[in-house]
Amino acid sequence: MKCMKRYAWGIVLAGALALVANYMAGFVPKGLISGGVFALLIGMAVNPLISKASVFAPGIQLVSKQVLRLAIVLMGLTLGFSQVLEVGRYSLIVMCFTLLAAFGGGHALGKAFGMHWKLSSLISAGTGICGGSAIAAIAPVIDAEDRDIAYAVSATFLFDILMVILFPIAGRYFGMSDMGFGLWAGTAVNDTSSVAAAGYAFSDAAGAYAMIVKLTRTLSIVPTVLIFSFIQSRAQRKTAEENTADQVNIGKIFPFFILLFLGMVAVKSSGILPASITSKALVISKFCMVMALGAIGMKTNFKEMSRSGTKPMMHGFLISALVVVVSFLAQMALGQL
Repeated sequence: MKCMKRYAWGIVLAGALALVANYMAGFVPKGLISGGVFALLIGMAVNPLISKASVFAPGIQLVSKQVLRLAIVLMGLTLGFSQVLEVGRYSLIVMCFTLLAAFGGGHALGKAFGMHWKLSSLISAGTGICGGSAIAAIAPVIDAEDRDIAYAVSATFLFDILMVILFPIAGRYFGMSDMGFGLWAGTAVNDTSSVAAAGYAFSDAAGAYAMIVKLTRTLSIVPTVLIFSFIQSRAQRKTAEENTADQVNIGKIFPFFILLFLGMVAVKSSGILPASITSKALVISKFCMVMALGAIGMKTNFKEMSRSGTKPMMHGFLISALVVVVSFLAQMALGQL
């Protein structure tokens, strides 16, 4: 009972913040700013007050880590393996190019800007895969700082706002088909809500296609997380003493929650669950994600984050622009505009 009380205040606060954030998101054009972004910003705004009240700390820590993983696991119930086949070979080819551009270009720019590889990788993941969800999935695997998570989410969010406005205009200027625009938006825009907003702003058909592409793109979280778990284990061994290299705890390195995520995808693919249950799981997953981002915001000191300077934001902008261009050129080469 005492254990529950220890976490209760922080959990309740994170839940209340998530409700407020979702409420605020309802007042902006649909899909322009998600509840998660509002939660992150509100959390950062109240950090100076919350950090002084130790009663909230245990619950906020729990939400930022464990509830975050729960959100990712439940996300699996919204995806099916068959979706990879539905989008066709063209979208998979384009996604390969955009992922290479995001992580390859991100790594090169990160080195050029003198950024820590963890922050650079989070921004690249958010840009190349699916915004905040990818950042949230990779962050615990590489043991990223909360301020880096907040910075990465902010960097991808700012570019998404521009894309929601500019993508439909550009699509019409280039005379793109519904399928071509859906493929472009689904592979180049970051956050799922922004993909939906940009896609449906062009046409209903483009929006539907963009969402299928985006959900398939989200599946790349799994191999990406596994790759970064390996990178993190290598980094830990390099910084450890010689006699500790053989004592690395695999159980702590391997992200077992990703296995649960894959299990949920398998359940979704089997078709044994009714749509009502999977739709409720999606609602719960989204709310848990908003709670987690709010908790991360409440743990993030804006003054400390601002010390990172403008380079990470510029990094995010350049990588996002690179992904947009690479996606467009790849489609042009495949004749899918």
